[in-house]
Amino acid sequence: MLEFLSSGLVSLWLEMAGVQIKPADALDAVTWQSSPGLIIASDPNPAGVNTVKQYLQALVKTKLIAQNLTESQGIWMQSGPILVANHQGTTPLPAASLTKVATSLVALKTWGPDHQFTTTIASTGKVVNGVLQGDLIINGGGDPLFVWEEAIALGNTLNKMGIKQVKGNLVISGNFAMNFQRHPLLAGQMLKQALNSQTWTRPPIYVHSIMAKGTPKPQLAINGTIKYAAQSIPQQTLLIRHRSLPLKQLIKEMNVYSNNEMAQMLAESVGGHTVVQAIAAKMARVPATEIQLINGSGLGPENRISPRAVCAMFMALQQEVASYQLNLADLFPMSGLDHRGTMHSRHLPAATVMKTGTLRDVSALAGVVPTRDRGLVWFAIINRGPQISAFRQEQDKLLQRLVQQLQISPSVPTALIPHSVKSLPDLGNINRNEILVRS
Repeated sequence: MLEFLSSGLVSLWLEMAGVQIKPADALDAVTWQSSPGLIIASDPNPAGVNTVKQYLQALVKTKLIAQNLTESQGIWMQSGPILVANHQGTTPLPAASLTKVATSLVALKTWGPDHQFTTTIASTGKVVNGVLQGDLIINGGGDPLFVWEEAIALGNTLNKMGIKQVKGNLVISGNFAMNFQRHPLLAGQMLKQALNSQTWTRPPIYVHSIMAKGTPKPQLAINGTIKYAAQSIPQQTLLIRHRSLPLKQLIKEMNVYSNNEMAQMLAESVGGHTVVQAIAAKMARVPATEIQLINGSGLGPENRISPRAVCAMFMALQQEVASYQLNLADLFPMSGLDHRGTMHSRHLPAATVMKTGTLRDVSALAGVVPTRDRGLVWFAIINRGPQISAFRQEQDKLLQRLVQQLQISPSVPTALIPHSVKSLPDLGNINRNEILVRS
């Protein structure tokens, strides 16, 4: 770092941006690298300020907001330590699913990108002639993406072990959810159906049709009922250890679809929303008052985050994942690459990495967009009002105009190139089921 400072590259970079700074202040100029939200100068190029001003005027002109409600709209744009534009940028506002940026940051910091949540499958009896003489137990470990594909693969693994029938009950224990349903009996009902293809209805039939060609249809009949065990069941024999997708893929899927149940489960895995907001504010180096949460998903207007804090959390995430040779495009949808979920029907500049947020009267968009003249521009836009679809269109236009002013990046920056060209998660991979006992 000291060699970088003494080389004069910092002063040169700032001069190219039109910012005059004394050589003695060079160290302060790069502290934004460890203090994401730090601003040392406003951008002398008025492109960002003018674009935001025109955006707000257009919202009033088209009657998306009243003249007296411009103060309820929040915008922050930043390039490195340069403030590109600011409108109510330090005011905590209802941020909807931008809350998931905080959840992503703290989960990644806590667990690391390769962490896998474990679900163990056990029994209370022996297997005789393909029949389990007892209960089949599911010990949940907080996997937020245990869905049809995973359950089908689990059924095939049990069949592979020679188990075709369960004489007893299906018992759900621990933190188990299936298809984002966290009620143990309802989750258990879906699991019971998935394990036996003879009982399939349209959802599992469709899911199986899009799984890898040749995937068997599990046949595991459970004679008993579905029960919930609040306490760990003694004298159980472990059969299978199921590992979830790696956390980096879980976070990506959560953000692509802005899945509230996944976000809440991840927030709970690190200690809850109070832990998320405290660690997120510390890592983003913003005042604690700028991140106020009541959950990990963003459901409810009580979740309030300032636009500046959202940008700072994105920058903190970029720094955190860089040590694992990853970047934001590995965790969030990217225009031109992802066409699923919240990216559908958006018209964003190429290579924009983003997160949306939506409530009844909140429409938010945040992330990072590459430009030629300012490099990576971090942005957060929080709109208040009932016209959600119209706000989304105007947000896209705002970023398009900004990139026109700052010129399109000639290529996708290395800092935003995803490390996997595979856009779909590897759900239903039987290799994540470890057989612990041979029947």
